[in-house]
Amino acid sequence: MLTLAFTGDVMLGRLVNETLKTMQPEEVWGDVLPHLVQADLRIVNLECALTNHRHPWTRSEKMFHFRADPEAVQVLQAAHIDACALANNHILDYEARGLRDTLHILRAAGIRHAGANAAEAAAPAMLDARLFEEAGAVPCRVALLSFTDNEPYFAAVAEHPGTNYLEVSLHEETLARIANGIAQARAQGADLVVFSNHWGANFVERPAPLFRSFARRVIELGADIYYGHSAHICQGIEIYRGKPILYDTGNFIDDYAVHPLLRNDRSCLFKVIFAQNKLRRIELLPVSLSVAHVALARGEEFEAICARMEMLCAEFGTALTRSDDRLIHEAAP
Repeated sequence: MLTLAFTGDVMLGRLVNETLKTMQPEEVWGDVLPHLVQADLRIVNLECALTNHRHPWTRSEKMFHFRADPEAVQVLQAAHIDACALANNHILDYEARGLRDTLHILRAAGIRHAGANAAEAAAPAMLDARLFEEAGAVPCRVALLSFTDNEPYFAAVAEHPGTNYLEVSLHEETLARIANGIAQARAQGADLVVFSNHWGANFVERPAPLFRSFARRVIELGADIYYGHSAHICQGIEIYRGKPILYDTGNFIDDYAVHPLLRNDRSCLFKVIFAQNKLRRIELLPVSLSVAHVALARGEEFEAICARMEMLCAEFGTALTRSDDRLIHEAAP
C-alpha cells in the first residue's frame, strides 16, 4: 500500500510568518501531524515566497503579496513535506529573486518542487517511495507535475523564471502540453503521476462544466491523480476511470479572513491510498483552521464538514462513509 497525503494551500506569510516567531514549527500542524507523518509521501501547494527580498511584484496589478522568512521552511520540514507545487498566483509575489530564493531554500531543505523555474518550470518532481505488498517492499516512483491558470504575467519563459502557466481549455495545443508532461514523467520512471493545478476563481463550491471536462481529459491523458486547489474551499471528489479527481483541496495553513457562509476555515487532509498502482481508498480528515494552526475538527465543526463533503462528493457519484475521525471512500474492486 502507498499513501499519498495532500493538503490545500499552505501560506506561511503575513500573520503566519509573525506568529511563527513565537511557536515551534511542529505546533503549526497540531494533532494533524501524526496523520501526515504516517503517509508515505506528503505534497502541498506552497502559496508564498520564502525570501528576505522585500520588493513586491509590480509588473501587473496585484492586491496581495505573500512572503515568509526563509526560516519558515522549518514548518514544511516538521511535517516531512516531500514536495511543493509552486505553480500558483503567489510564488512570484516578490519577483524573480523571491522565486529563486524559494527554490534554493527548498532544495537545501531536501524538499522537491515542481511548477516554477525558468525553462524547467514544466519538469516533474520525482519522488521515491516504497510500496509494501504481500511479497515485500517494492520501489515506487511518483511524479508531481504542477500547472496554474492564475496570473498569466507570472508565466515562465526560457530567459525568465516564472510559473508553469496553462489555460484551462480543451484546445489541441493545451492537451499536447499535458500529454508531453505526463510522457516526460513516465520516461523518468514514474509509476504514478500527480497532476497539480492551481486553477479557477475563489469561493466556488462546484467546478464549472469546462473544468470537469478538462480534469477528465487530464486523466484520459494518463494522470493518476488530479490535485486541484485555489478556491479556498474544498470541492467534491470524482472518481473517473478509477482515478481520483480532487477538484479543490481548500486551505490548510493561512491567516485569511473567514467567509461567514462558505467557511474557508474548514478543510480536510486528503489521503489517497494505492495498491499495485490502483486506487484502493480515499480518506478525508476534517480539519479546523486558525491563524498559523490546523487541528482535527471535532463536534459541530466535524459534523458540518462531513455533511458538506458528503453532499458535494455524492453529486459526482462518490460515496463517503464516516469512520471515527474521518470520511472514507472505498474504491471499486
